[in-house]
Amino acid sequence: MFVRINKIIGDIIEARAFPALLFLAFLLFALLYAFVFDAPDDFPYGSFVIVPEGAPLSVISEQLEGSKIVRSGLSFQWFVRMFAGERGVIAGQYYFEEGETVFGVMSRVLTGDYKLDPVRVLIPEGATVADIATILEAILIDFDTDAFLILAKSEEGYLFPDTYYFLPTDGPRQVITRMKENFIEKISTTAPAIKDFGESVHDVVVMASLLEKEARTMETREVIAGILWKRLKDGMPLQVDAVFPYINGKNTFQLSLEDLQVDHPYNTYTRKGLPPGPIANPGLDAIIAAINPEDTPYYFYLSDKEGMMHYARTFDGHLANKARYLR
Repeated sequence: MFVRINKIIGDIIEARAFPALLFLAFLLFALLYAFVFDAPDDFPYGSFVIVPEGAPLSVISEQLEGSKIVRSGLSFQWFVRMFAGERGVIAGQYYFEEGETVFGVMSRVLTGDYKLDPVRVLIPEGATVADIATILEAILIDFDTDAFLILAKSEEGYLFPDTYYFLPTDGPRQVITRMKENFIEKISTTAPAIKDFGESVHDVVVMASLLEKEARTMETREVIAGILWKRLKDGMPLQVDAVFPYINGKNTFQLSLEDLQVDHPYNTYTRKGLPPGPIANPGLDAIIAAINPEDTPYYFYLSDKEGMMHYARTFDGHLANKARYLR
């Protein structure tokens, strides 16, 4: 810092043509630059600073000074009030790769210039909240997985699977908000068809989540949708194996008779009707399949180990398919 001051003063003295008052003005500017405007000598290069949501300007100023981002929190506070008022600062996580003047810092926090490039995040169709947490933890910086799981638990089924571009410092609330907004936007395209179908959006999403896990193609999803809606109408249990990974982590080929008899709100063997909520986050194709069920004579279906679907009209036919394709 003092090297810079001495250089500025030396340049002025060498010029000689400047009168004393001008010299003093330059000296004052040099001192202000060095002690107020310039970045601190111990600026934390390559660091992140979080500006809290709703924090008073005084607290933010103290934080920036304490983090060595600005030399004087009071000066920063004064400049912000002069240019933008008390509530002009935009909350968020800012990345400081190199030192900046107090004016540079002020400009960034007043415009939300985080200096972060968005990262591409693919959330696949049928991903559960737990799956999404694992994906985000691996990509976003210091992502709070536990907080996400708590906040997103009640949003299962409504976090739309898609390709997103998140800031690497986005937290659970930002992610959930974006995904829910995307769900609302996407579901609006099918809202008239859902209304004509006659089932609530919730029940359609629950059914779509079952279809997402039970079948791979639109054709098989529509056939299975027809079977499952028909079972509901006739008062039969759905007997969908796809709920068990959500209950106990087991797939169809790992289930025991004891598993099928466990009394659980999501057990479609022991309880009739749809599960109380979605078991995953379905994509738009599964939602469309749920409201476009194929009318067939079948009441039973199963998927073999190669993923091929086999249908039956009767329970005896279903047992025959089990013996043929699952043993």
